[in-house]
Amino acid sequence: MHDPRIDQLARQVVRYSTALKKGEKVLIDLADVPDAMGIALIREARAKGAEPFLRVSSNGLNREMLSGATTSQYKAIAKHQLAEMKDMDAYIALRGSHNITECSDVPAKNMGLAMREMRNVMNHRVRKTKWCVLRWPHPSMAQMAGMSTEAFEDFYFRVCLLDYKAMLPAMRALVKLMDKTDQVHLKGPGTDLRFSIKGIPALASGGNYNIPDGECFTSPVKDSVEGVVNYNAPSIYQGIAFDGVKLEFSKGKIVRAEAAGGKTKALNKILNTDPGARYIGEFAIGFNPEIREPMRDILFDEKIAGSFHFTPGQAYEDADNGNRSQVHWDLVNIQRSDWGGGEMWFDGKLVRKNGVFSAKSLAKLNP
Repeated sequence: MHDPRIDQLARQVVRYSTALKKGEKVLIDLADVPDAMGIALIREARAKGAEPFLRVSSNGLNREMLSGATTSQYKAIAKHQLAEMKDMDAYIALRGSHNITECSDVPAKNMGLAMREMRNVMNHRVRKTKWCVLRWPHPSMAQMAGMSTEAFEDFYFRVCLLDYKAMLPAMRALVKLMDKTDQVHLKGPGTDLRFSIKGIPALASGGNYNIPDGECFTSPVKDSVEGVVNYNAPSIYQGIAFDGVKLEFSKGKIVRAEAAGGKTKALNKILNTDPGARYIGEFAIGFNPEIREPMRDILFDEKIAGSFHFTPGQAYEDADNGNRSQVHWDLVNIQRSDWGGGEMWFDGKLVRKNGVFSAKSLAKLNP
């Protein structure tokens, strides 16, 4: 039996997130996603008069490619994919995962090689096309969330089909506040962090780039970060699970990095990928009211209600502090009282406590 929520999601991605128009070309990129979702996207794109193009892959095939990756191979892949992307007006990606740690045994140098060579493809997609990236709710994601498959699917569609447009006024108010802020102070258990965001634009994400969505982001002045941050949400990066990541900063640089469970060496290996990996490329505030618990999937976890993420590595060019890296690792701290609490101060004024904004104009962003 066909699930009507698939058609609703396709409609939202095509008509709201990417706002496809007649005659536009859209690349639909699917990995481990049911045919029914791809068909719904193709039909919805055609209904708007757009021309759909299709790319299909799987995580198992991607793992095999990465395991034997060579520089010449990925230069050629990037060349062809960049040429294809330059011919597109929009990009829609849905990524499922039968095994969330499928690439955990791919050599780190191979992952770094592929990320380096494919960076121009991603940069062009972000800068030059309309785009939206989504996960697909496989049982492996339900396991990571500690939920039954049925309950997780219900959660997934509830989160993805959220009325993002209704949140936009409060999101714009937060962007306005961030744009006039200089000094940020984040406090909480194991966290005492100070930095400046002066002169760097803030942007709102309300379902127009990722689904699920619900964040406002900017980046810190590169050398301004001082103090320590303890990320209380678990993470997964390059197929490796991390818990209890703690970073210490001096003049913007990560000078000490630790992770629980014997993962400190693996953590520092990632942070040593290149010089920019030890500086921060993004500071973002998450506030999706339907997402409350981490599940090691960053498209969900970075939007957790009452959270922030502080990202080692590459800065986005539309909120740019000049940092460049192959790494972009969104690590999350949850400041709600049920996660130990925390405070967010802008220029000496308390703006959020225990995940709750105090200003009336931001009330729609509260959990």
